[in-house]
Amino acid sequence: MSVLRQFCAALVSVLLIAFAAPLAAQNADAPIQRLLQEHGEIIAKSSRRTIGPAIDALADSGLLEAQAVLERWQAKEMWFDKEAGLFVYAEEIDRHTIRAFDFADGTELGEFEDKGFKQLKPNSGIRGLIGAALVRFQLNDPNPSARAAALIAIERDADESHLAALRAVKETEDNPRLRERIDRLERILTIRFAEDDAERIAAIESFNGDLGVDVRAVLNPLVVTSLDAAKTLPNDPDVVGQVEYGTERLSAEDAYELLVTKELAVPRITRGDQKAALIANIDVDAVAGIEVASLNTVTARDMAYAALAREGAVEPAATAAEVAHAFDVYVFFERYRNASPAVAIAAQAVLTGIENKVALNQTIDLGLDALSLASIYFLAAIGLAITFGVMGVINMAHGEFIMMGAYTGYVVQLFIPDYTLSIMVAIPLAFAVTFGAGVAMERLVIRWLYHRPLETLLATFGISIALQQLAKNIFGTQARPLTAPGWLDGSLVFNDIVSISYIRIAIFVLALLFLALFLIVMNRTRLGLEVRAVTQNPRMAASMGINPDRINMLTFGFGSGIAGIAGVAIGLYAKVTSEMGSDYIVQSFMTVVVGGVGNIWGTLLGATMVGTMQKGIEWLNPSNTLAAQTYMILFIILFIQFRPKGIIALKGRAAEA
Repeated sequence: MSVLRQFCAALVSVLLIAFAAPLAAQNADAPIQRLLQEHGEIIAKSSRRTIGPAIDALADSGLLEAQAVLERWQAKEMWFDKEAGLFVYAEEIDRHTIRAFDFADGTELGEFEDKGFKQLKPNSGIRGLIGAALVRFQLNDPNPSARAAALIAIERDADESHLAALRAVKETEDNPRLRERIDRLERILTIRFAEDDAERIAAIESFNGDLGVDVRAVLNPLVVTSLDAAKTLPNDPDVVGQVEYGTERLSAEDAYELLVTKELAVPRITRGDQKAALIANIDVDAVAGIEVASLNTVTARDMAYAALAREGAVEPAATAAEVAHAFDVYVFFERYRNASPAVAIAAQAVLTGIENKVALNQTIDLGLDALSLASIYFLAAIGLAITFGVMGVINMAHGEFIMMGAYTGYVVQLFIPDYTLSIMVAIPLAFAVTFGAGVAMERLVIRWLYHRPLETLLATFGISIALQQLAKNIFGTQARPLTAPGWLDGSLVFNDIVSISYIRIAIFVLALLFLALFLIVMNRTRLGLEVRAVTQNPRMAASMGINPDRINMLTFGFGSGIAGIAGVAIGLYAKVTSEMGSDYIVQSFMTVVVGGVGNIWGTLLGATMVGTMQKGIEWLNPSNTLAAQTYMILFIILFIQFRPKGIIALKGRAAEA
């Protein structure tokens, strides 16, 4: 039975192939088929030089089926029925059989042997023309997403045909955002492809002050110049101006090479090549009639070589005197190369204005970067402003409290996958963890070393090393992720130059909140009053019933807890590793010392100064961040020499303590 079934199936296939061919003729009178027949000869040839009218006819036909034809043609799915003389689209079933479909209504025409058909395989050039034509359909698509995709395609690879397509849909676009993009893109393509200089100049001037990268990309080629030379400076409109040789713009060697290229001077020859040529042409004891013994000067060798050149023995070469004479005779100048003078001048004027605005916006962007970095340094230093600025304790392990806070946030996210909730939990938990660690450190080590700065420095430095090693043993040496919530992704973009990430904005806001918290605690609470009293005169504070030992413990714990919260914030921005604290400890001390020890406003100003200086030095020397930090440290050392008490110095007994 199976053999009989296979025989019947094969018979049906043969009959389908044998009798399906006439089906293709059923829609021969369809408008799309008549249009294809009208241009059938050039479509079948598929020549890049002649195919344009056929593609334009399809694109301008207004037929609904035209888009499908172009898409199938571009995808190499269009076939030509040699017997019926009709076009179909088809899918290959196997090496010798295709399944054909009618362009008019998409109905299946049957299965055929492919030997009766010719597959149209457009080359890359034709596919590009088809793609440009398809853009016209996509720009009129009722779906805004499809129209937006068409604009993206044009932005990536625009050609002259797109200009007319954009102008055709510019007034009919009902989406305001897409209409704005179409208008902008139409003006850019006008600059690139319009034949009328007046149109190009109007489009150029419309971008005056525009900071878009796409605008600069289209204007810069228009002002490209090439070097030229002549005996007098031409009065041609495309001449930009004279260029002096021997400058950075045009070296003397390049200037003379230009004269040689333009056949205004003969090439020079090196002294080594001249010597070799003279040796090769020695005849007995002379060269070109000049005795070898007399060729002991540059002038004599030049004369001998010139004589050989006149005889045709060597190629002519310029002497030093001839080179100098050429520079005296000719002038060098620049010409606009890629556009007419009027267009190039208009482009240059707009570019000059844009460059001035770019410089201003780059300064603003640099200022935002500096402010962002200052907020990070302030967050890192605010805890140190308490432990070092208020208590006078040199805590070299302060950076490790920042690291502990960051790792606390990482551990919290292991158990709470919701990043927003995890950060909300991590901030108070990091404060609690580092507060406890700070209290333990003060009770076990610091309390025995008050007023002994060298011993405190050495002890806390050893603790910092121990904490780093402990973190490596627990978490390993690889960086751990501390992921920011999704609403902190991306950046606040003002234009193509000025932008700031939302994470940096959040850190800046957090720094302001901590500043407010510090001021409230120190100025509006009993703890702050007692801290200030103990700081200024511990004996007098003790006589008033304040326990200096307890206040020192709480103050150190409070400063350490703030460092832990700073670690969570910094971990969202920087890598979380066991060494992350060491990246901020030096800047934190510099911030506190430069601002003025014991003054929170001084810490704020110090962070601003350190952040601004570092960003400024990095801008001057962008290739070497380490060098920028070194220069910054040297500058701060010099600053402290002239103002040892910092920007805001304490006055009264607090300054003398």
